Amino acid sequence: MITREAVATKIASYLQETITLNEIVAWAENAMLDGEFDEASADTLTDVVSRLGIADVRAFGLTWDDCRDFLSRLGYDAHVEVVAL
Repeated sequence: MITREAVATKIASYLQETITLNEIVAWAENAMLDGEFDEASADTLTDVVSRLGIADVRAFGLTWDDCRDFLSRLGYDAHVEVVAL
């Protein structure tokens, strides 16, 4: 079952650089083909996941603002932490 939490976790993993753009795109493509979306949030989930699935196309890309908007639509907020190297 694909839930708001699952999608938010995937976006967070991308932002934290634990998965690549290609990995989040592949996940989203598979989710659209095979996934069972939580009925209560199906419209939002399919919209966000379908957009993630085309993020590797230059015309679409995936910006910080996109991710922040997606997370907000899923009921989450994103914060940035800057640390010294």
